[in-house]
Amino acid sequence: MNDGWRTQRAEPVQVGDAAGVARPPQTRTERRRERERQERLRRRGRLAFATIVVAFVVVIAGIAYPMRHTLGLSRLFGGQSTADWSSGSTGPQLIVHITGTNNSDFAQTLVDAGVVRSAGAFNDAAGDQPISAGFYELNKHMSASDCVKLLTDPARTHRVGMLSVPPGAQLDDKHGIDDKVTQGILSMISDATAYTLNGTPHRVTVDALVKAAAAASTADLQIPDWATTAVQAKTGDHRRIEGLIAPGSWDQVDPQASPTAILASLISASAAKFQAEGLLDVSTAGAAKLDPYEALVSASVVEREVNQAAYYPKVARVILNRLARKQRLEMDSTVNYTAAVTNIDVAGENLSKPTDWNTYVKYGLPATPIGAVGSDALAATEAPEPGPWLYFVTIDKSGTTLFTSQFSVHEHNRELACANKLLTTGCK
Repeated sequence: MNDGWRTQRAEPVQVGDAAGVARPPQTRTERRRERERQERLRRRGRLAFATIVVAFVVVIAGIAYPMRHTLGLSRLFGGQSTADWSSGSTGPQLIVHITGTNNSDFAQTLVDAGVVRSAGAFNDAAGDQPISAGFYELNKHMSASDCVKLLTDPARTHRVGMLSVPPGAQLDDKHGIDDKVTQGILSMISDATAYTLNGTPHRVTVDALVKAAAAASTADLQIPDWATTAVQAKTGDHRRIEGLIAPGSWDQVDPQASPTAILASLISASAAKFQAEGLLDVSTAGAAKLDPYEALVSASVVEREVNQAAYYPKVARVILNRLARKQRLEMDSTVNYTAAVTNIDVAGENLSKPTDWNTYVKYGLPATPIGAVGSDALAATEAPEPGPWLYFVTIDKSGTTLFTSQFSVHEHNRELACANKLLTTGCK
């Protein structure tokens, strides 16, 4: 009968029995092991798929890279467009402020300004060539290579907004006894802002800078707090900002800004420089009786009195010693500050001319600094050399300077200067 056969097929087969047919796991342990086995199978599948995808990408990239310039595939996998304008065909001129820290930053600025067509073209043309941030006179729709040539030109013929202020420089041009003219800071600024766009010349004039310096508010000029009272006291006189523009290379002057904004940017940056050099800590330094503005004024006299930095600390001490004794400073540099013609051998009516700067007539410091204060002169004023000196005189053209606390010795030292033809006034 067939009943026995049906009974035999209906009986369950045990895992691992001789028939070798698996059954669903029944115990908790068996179910856990089965889940782990399935997860291993899934991981192997994902890994195999990822391997295939990576291999495909590598193959496609290998094909696309050599064709990036001809087929426009440079954007594939994060590349840049290398579209470019034709060389020699340009649009109107413009002033561009190139900002950033590297050529890729500069490229984006130039693209945004419409100068070059793509960052990729500019980066290809620039390579590793050093390019400086700053203001440039350029054209729209320049080829990347033409643009790079202008930006890297050693003569900097297309660079604007740059000036270099030497220590001791004064706001106004100065005429010397030798008929030479020393360019002033305001003239330097005017030259730095000169450019030509589409045949029309532009510049910020010296007269416009003078008016801004004399009349703009201390807030608009960004005068630091420690100088505000003194500057406000001389409102109407452009020399009130003398000394507040520090020496150094200023290469980010916006030639299209207003005269007030230009002066404000230089004054603000200079104030930060002075602070970094310890000017605001002067009350804890050797010149404890001078506030920061007075220290700047004193340092400007130190800067102009001698031409060797080694003497600065002694000159700074002479100024402090005379101020402590309520003795007039009688510094020739303060007379020359307002003289129509400067002369190391100060004589005549200039000595007795009553001005706010002539320390042969007035007691105390000049009304303002008398020039741009360099780091060495400022450091000497902040920490002057200890000593009793009250007098000094430069005795030869090499700058040799003698110091003394005795007037009779000073008179003898002056005769040495007379003998060397450096001085004629008061010589025997």
